[in-house]
Amino acid sequence: MAPDLGSALSALSSGLLVGVPTETVYGVAADPFSADAVDALFAVKGRPEGRPIPILVADVAAVGAVARLDQRALEAAERHWPGPLTLVLPSVPGLPAWLGDVRKRSIGVRVPDSAVALELLAAAGPLAVTSANRSGDEPAFDDAGARAIFGDEIAVYLAGSGSGQAPSTVVDLTGPVARVLRAGPVAWPES
Repeated sequence: MAPDLGSALSALSSGLLVGVPTETVYGVAADPFSADAVDALFAVKGRPEGRPIPILVADVAAVGAVARLDQRALEAAERHWPGPLTLVLPSVPGLPAWLGDVRKRSIGVRVPDSAVALELLAAAGPLAVTSANRSGDEPAFDDAGARAIFGDEIAVYLAGSGSGQAPSTVVDLTGPVARVLRAGPVAWPES
């Protein structure tokens, strides 16, 4: 295990925030099962309440900790993960109230295509991850850009950068018809 990864895991288990590269933009991660950590993530971003934070996982098998995959979602995941597609899925019963959209009982999930992020997720489990920026501002694409924005507000910055492409495509699969909530690198509807 890389020394920075050990520091990141320690920070996350202490409820602190960690910077992590993804294949799109650089992200800020928190333990999704800690209300204090998720509150800190909302605070550092200046993110409005009611805008759920997506959950990143290491692989399709890890989705079951937070969401239910039906056949349609599983097929989309197999085609596009790891990669820049966030699927909004029905959340599993018993999730903390601060995760996902409580009214719709849904949660956004993604498997990123970044070796650094996947190594962290494999060791830490699911993480709440959002782009490294103040809400409404342009996101950082690497650890240096994130450090310039957040400084000491983030406990550990894992080295790396995204591709500079747009944030992930977000597709809601909770209803009978898939709905694109945010266009991005993955074209939808699929051909």
